[in-house]
Amino acid sequence: MAPEQVQIPTKISRNEDQQEAPLYGDILEAILYHVPLLYLVPACHVSKSWNRAVSSLRHLNRNVKPWLIVLSQTTWSPYKTTARAYDPSSHTWIDIHSQPSIKSISTLRSSHSKLLYMLSPSKFAFSTDPLHHTWHHVDAPLVWRTDPIVALVGHRIVVAGGTCDYEDDPLAVEIYDTWERRWCTCNSMPAILKDSAASTWLSVAVDDSKMYVTDKNTGLTYTFDPDSRTWSGPYDLCPDGTVFGAMTGFANGCFILVEAIGSAVHLKGVKVWEVNGLSFECKKLIGEMPPAMMAKLKGESDCAGTVSMSCTRDMVCLHNPWSPEELILCELVDGGCRWGSVRNAVVNGGTRMQKLVVTCSNVGLPDLHKAVQVGALKVV
Repeated sequence: MAPEQVQIPTKISRNEDQQEAPLYGDILEAILYHVPLLYLVPACHVSKSWNRAVSSLRHLNRNVKPWLIVLSQTTWSPYKTTARAYDPSSHTWIDIHSQPSIKSISTLRSSHSKLLYMLSPSKFAFSTDPLHHTWHHVDAPLVWRTDPIVALVGHRIVVAGGTCDYEDDPLAVEIYDTWERRWCTCNSMPAILKDSAASTWLSVAVDDSKMYVTDKNTGLTYTFDPDSRTWSGPYDLCPDGTVFGAMTGFANGCFILVEAIGSAVHLKGVKVWEVNGLSFECKKLIGEMPPAMMAKLKGESDCAGTVSMSCTRDMVCLHNPWSPEELILCELVDGGCRWGSVRNAVVNGGTRMQKLVVTCSNVGLPDLHKAVQVGALKVV
């Protein structure tokens, strides 16, 4: 049976508006402070006093957990896409009624959590808003690519590697400036990445000024500065030879390394390290995945050919592309890890015939208001 869908209310009657809530002032704000973000949207329409109370919370440092955004795209024409968001605070899945905008192209991808993109020979479409219901369209990069790494660093989108066999430079790098709305070429990727210059083999992380590129098989890491258009490195993050999957990202204000230990057919463990951003040394083991979460990560396949990761703020999300029925969540709190999982509501059988993209997003109340106004959200 399909899950019941209830649209988030946006209007109330005049009589309801005239009935003031019995709670008001500091007491009302204190109560609403603990209400999950999703339920603050209809709370705005209870009464004028409630609307004022919710509005006053927008500027507070609320402890709102990042949301998961999960998109599934079929691998056959017309490449239908399903998009849902998960709110960990309310344990609720929400339908996102928007579609990527390049039709008949099966290239919905994300190299890191802030950016979704689609690429065709003539167009490049990308989305950077938290709920990914708004898409922008520009001309395609000058070099044709099938599986590049794509990252948003400040106001620049870096597109590197992933070129077709007939292109002269498999390590070509281009930057799209979202302010000037034009492409420019840069120094190519380091030659040592020639055999792995694609998003399939590289992990990407970004901060305010740099892109960090890590070879998943070796842990070898380089940085790229869009201002100077130069590469730095290499830095060896994984001296342990038993690592077969190395992924980097930024969480809880730290540069982190997530190691998948063992082999593609025998996953032995997953460790989370804090990395020194200057020396690129693993200075602290934050946590290790418990056996129960390991079993869920392996899923029915009982192995993990690769492990995919997305992260933002204090949330890290891991999943097994071979068996994506469970999403493993790791919260970085009090210097350690708090592990959990959620059933993937987007997966509905035939996963090998679907392309799955999982990202973490910082969703705020203005983002929800905007999405509700355009009819982009429905609670599942």
